[in-house]
Amino acid sequence: MTATASAPPHEKYEMVVGLEVHVQLRTRTKLFCNCSTQFGDPPNRNTCPICLALPGSLPVLNESAVELATRAALALGAEVQEESIFARKNYFYPDLPKGYQISQFDKPLATGGALVIGESADGSAVRIGITRVHLEEDAGKSIHDRFPNASAIDLNRAGVPLIEIVSEPDIRSSAEAGSYLRLLKQVLEYVDVSDLNMEEGSLRVDANISIRKRGAVKLGTKTEVKNMNSFSGVERALEAEFVRQAAVLDAHGTIEQQTLLWDANRGTVRPARSKEGSHDYRYFPDPDLPPLRLTKEWIASIRDRLPELPAARRQRFTDDYHLGEYDVDVLTADPRIADYFESAARAHGDPKTAANWVMGEVLAALKTAAVP
Repeated sequence: MTATASAPPHEKYEMVVGLEVHVQLRTRTKLFCNCSTQFGDPPNRNTCPICLALPGSLPVLNESAVELATRAALALGAEVQEESIFARKNYFYPDLPKGYQISQFDKPLATGGALVIGESADGSAVRIGITRVHLEEDAGKSIHDRFPNASAIDLNRAGVPLIEIVSEPDIRSSAEAGSYLRLLKQVLEYVDVSDLNMEEGSLRVDANISIRKRGAVKLGTKTEVKNMNSFSGVERALEAEFVRQAAVLDAHGTIEQQTLLWDANRGTVRPARSKEGSHDYRYFPDPDLPPLRLTKEWIASIRDRLPELPAARRQRFTDDYHLGEYDVDVLTADPRIADYFESAARAHGDPKTAANWVMGEVLAALKTAAVP
């Protein structure tokens, strides 16, 4: 579908995007029980009375998940709260037996933070704000394509620990969305909180998008796009939804607040359901879980153990090794490659020669061997 106005959509309208990124934390057990988080096990093997919401079962918080979530929040520049509260998000989940999800709402683990994804045309920093980072449990998985005339449920994922990273609506293009996601993934790789495998569902992205006429201040009605399994898929989905919304407004229609599914094969979005607001979920504090209280000293100890983050490492490689921007970007893209380069540079004595070797022979060998 294309816009009917004489001016192209991108000249007439501005895209406004906020992203919700769900990241599975690298823990051996689930958020509120001792069941394994191992991916690929036979269906429903990793379940227990807590996963199944049997009467009398009570959740117990996983300390390792709290530590990893705190590490991620601090790496993103967020302020970790000394007290946060778990809430019940009431919603019909066919693959979550409790009928609600344990999440956080008005008192999340961390608030604030930002990522700088580049520079604008005038040289100012393009900064994407982060609203919040909170802990929650995952739902299970509904399976619709294995049995004729029936659906199945696999509850192995039910209760797996997630963090949800919610951005401010500061993103103005699909390219900016891609840059934000790639930098976010890189930061989380550096602090080693998740395997970030999109194919296994360890990193999932939902995009909230609205459009408005260029120069306008008021936000338009947003839709939420789901079912995107790659960063390039997010970019394509945003472009498709931008064009769709522009065509609706050009035809003097009204944008409906709804959840949409991205169809990568057709390159289109299709409605899934009307989009809920927070009031629809009837949040209230979970009576089975006390407030999560963290001391200043404990938060500081996590901050002190953070590794060197990508921005700092890029600057140090520029200053210490006198490498160009391209070399620095390639060498710091993955913390393992950055570590290997530094070892090679120290052993050889010439950073530029070591850089050329790592970016050439080493990366080629890793690609040939299909090393992730």
